[in-house]
Amino acid sequence: MDKIKHNFIQVNGLKIHVAEIGSGTDRVVMFLHGFPEIWYSWRYQMVAVANAGFRAIAPDYRGYGLSDQPPEPEKATISDFVSDLPALLDALAIPRVYVVAKDFSNRIAHVFAILHPKRIAGFITFGVPAAPLNRPRLAEPLPGGAYTSRWMEPGRIEADFARFDVKTVLRKIYILFSKTEIPTAAEDQEILDLVDSSAPLPSWFTEEDLQTYAALYEKSGFRTAAQVPYRSLNEKLPVPSQEVDAPALFIMCGKDFSLKFPGIGDYVRSGQAKNIVPNMETAHLPEGSHFAQEQFPEEANQLIINFLKRHA
Repeated sequence: MDKIKHNFIQVNGLKIHVAEIGSGTDRVVMFLHGFPEIWYSWRYQMVAVANAGFRAIAPDYRGYGLSDQPPEPEKATISDFVSDLPALLDALAIPRVYVVAKDFSNRIAHVFAILHPKRIAGFITFGVPAAPLNRPRLAEPLPGGAYTSRWMEPGRIEADFARFDVKTVLRKIYILFSKTEIPTAAEDQEILDLVDSSAPLPSWFTEEDLQTYAALYEKSGFRTAAQVPYRSLNEKLPVPSQEVDAPALFIMCGKDFSLKFPGIGDYVRSGQAKNIVPNMETAHLPEGSHFAQEQFPEEANQLIINFLKRHA
């Protein structure tokens, strides 16, 4: 990990933190993190693709980690996050990239590919493939106690998190999101109450990893993260179409709780995503959780590198 360098790039009036390893501008992989992740969640993949002859870059989104907060974090949008990507590539003189994304970044990668088709050489998503934009995202509403429903409510995520220090918040979320069921609280509970303070971290996630995440989120806090992704789930996105022509790889993680969202499992298993991304391949990590790239780094690395080599 010592070979990973860290830079700050001026993008749309903000300093965006970018971790990178490797060199060149024609074989570049851009890794986009989810929540509660940060650039560090791609540490294994960055080193692996660099060793395979690619340059790896992993930004912290605006308001996350070491990147600047937007002027009004509570008004941040998915569209803001998308607009930062071509500006970042311009600043680094990179004409186009392969994108690797997970969690809410799958949506960002999809929009980026539609709006900037000449900038994307291919893209890989973990957990859920590209899905229809600007339509109801679920076949039926989730119960009010589901974490997405709770955290969409103004002030709810802030009140939940404020009861604990940053490290404890991240510990609880990593434990919760590593499970196979959608985190859902009872009426008299908050989401973080679902995890006992004595519960162990997942076996593949160390105290050192937790401390690294905590140090980054202590800098940024959770103001922007509360807005994007949770309060921007129904944002109207400025896309002229849905389809993406670029080659794509969807890595299905069999124990990712995302597959339990209403309609999502059926959507994934039916192959409907190929109506949107016709050049999509599918690979499987049957035991993979929501954090498969950290849980099974060698398997994830191989899938990514094989895709890159096929399409380089």
